[in-house]
Amino acid sequence: MTTRPPIFPSADPPASSAGGGSTDPISQSEADALQDAAKSLADLADAVSATASVPPPPSAKPTIISGGDRPVSGEPTNFELPSFDAAAAPAATKAIDLLADVNLNVKIELGRTRMLVSDVLRLAEGSVVELDKLAGDPVDIYVNDRPIARGEVLVLNENFCVRINEILAQQPEGQTPAE
Repeated sequence: MTTRPPIFPSADPPASSAGGGSTDPISQSEADALQDAAKSLADLADAVSATASVPPPPSAKPTIISGGDRPVSGEPTNFELPSFDAAAAPAATKAIDLLADVNLNVKIELGRTRMLVSDVLRLAEGSVVELDKLAGDPVDIYVNDRPIARGEVLVLNENFCVRINEILAQQPEGQTPAE
């Protein structure tokens, strides 16, 4: 603890200015009370500065006020959030891998026609079958006999292929899309 010089070093206490500019001297008891208050403040300042630089003892547990009137004591712990993106990626990959070996029946319908059995029996190589759609009209794409899309026929590297232009809205079981 450091010692501080007295507030009033002289034998004559200073005049009080509390009385609106009055020059009445303060009494010896008031001067002693001021000296005691100054000493108490100095002791308090020394105590605060001493405790601010010294860490609390390891056995002391902090007390936390939990918003209510009851204090909660204990050691604070760090809370780590789990990583959700790392756990979700393998599960999604495993689920899609289950579908990798599922066989689907895909049909591309260029058009339709009605023929008699006798006309079908007369078909030979090079025969022409007239369909109900024009060249360039969109073709229907079916998966497991359900219409799912429409597209256009292209030739790519001497192979026929279909470019999907429209995904159809899901139809209830047993209905066909309106044409």
